[in-house]
Amino acid sequence: MDTQHPFALLTPDTVLDAVESLGFTSDARTLTLNSYENRVFQIGIEGAQPLIAKFYRPERWSDEAILEEHQFSLELADLEIPVIPPMQIDGRTLFEHAGFRFSLFKRFGGRAPEFDNPDHLLMLGRLLGRLHAVGSMQPFQHRPALTVQNFGHESVSWLRDNDCVPANLRPAYFSVADDLLERIDGIYQDQPHQTIRLHGDLHVGNLLWRDELLYMVDLDDCRQGPAIQDLWMMLSGERDQRQAQLAELVDGYNEFHDFDPRQLPLIESLRSLRLIHYSAWLARRWEDPAFPKHFPWFASERYWADQILTLREQRAALDEPSLRLF
Repeated sequence: MDTQHPFALLTPDTVLDAVESLGFTSDARTLTLNSYENRVFQIGIEGAQPLIAKFYRPERWSDEAILEEHQFSLELADLEIPVIPPMQIDGRTLFEHAGFRFSLFKRFGGRAPEFDNPDHLLMLGRLLGRLHAVGSMQPFQHRPALTVQNFGHESVSWLRDNDCVPANLRPAYFSVADDLLERIDGIYQDQPHQTIRLHGDLHVGNLLWRDELLYMVDLDDCRQGPAIQDLWMMLSGERDQRQAQLAELVDGYNEFHDFDPRQLPLIESLRSLRLIHYSAWLARRWEDPAFPKHFPWFASERYWADQILTLREQRAALDEPSLRLF
């Protein structure tokens, strides 16, 4: 392991000492959970249920930005919106030990929802309507917005400046990426929209089905953005399938918050921005030993060749009619 990487210092003993510094007595059992941006562990506690300890990636978020995420989670939980907020200990949610910032969460199990089930989509729409009704009440002050500039242009610039794309594929990749972003800039200019506080990264892995309810987890990427950002990743398949899925989501959504159909033309733009941002995210994290281990294909020519084809498909998708509400 590269001992220069900050997470190299996050040893099992450091993790246990951090949890015990808050007054808990561990039984020394730790289980590493699936997380790459941060480090997350299940910690056994003597005579009690295990806890989840989340250690934040150094220098990613300011304390103010982390606390703003926590406050949003607690605000939602206080209104009985099913999220998993951090634990409050002596009125605090963010702690520090051995140079690492961390938070604790109650362990919460569940299973993946079934989004081929229209009832689950309807319930998700209701959940998102409630989330966005709260999210629209005030803006974030310390967390970023999802913009074409930071997800798109800055990502492409970073990939270009750091020689991340194989030399023989650079002309093709950056040609299609630049063309794609030029088109997205135009779409955003033509589709003015409001931004609200969002989950920001709402895919099926961040949803749990338990006790006949859908729960949202992991608001680590919450930010300002268009409401449709929290809906479009639930749409898949052929156009008629996506149209039907959207209808179920919006039917539930409108029970608690008015959906703005003027955002529908942003769906393929947001999908494109996510693809570009994901490649740049992997590249920016490549010095973290966890990334080459879990994403070995990223360094291959095949990955970038596939990305070129995918971005070309996205460029064509931007010129297709957007989904509609009937």
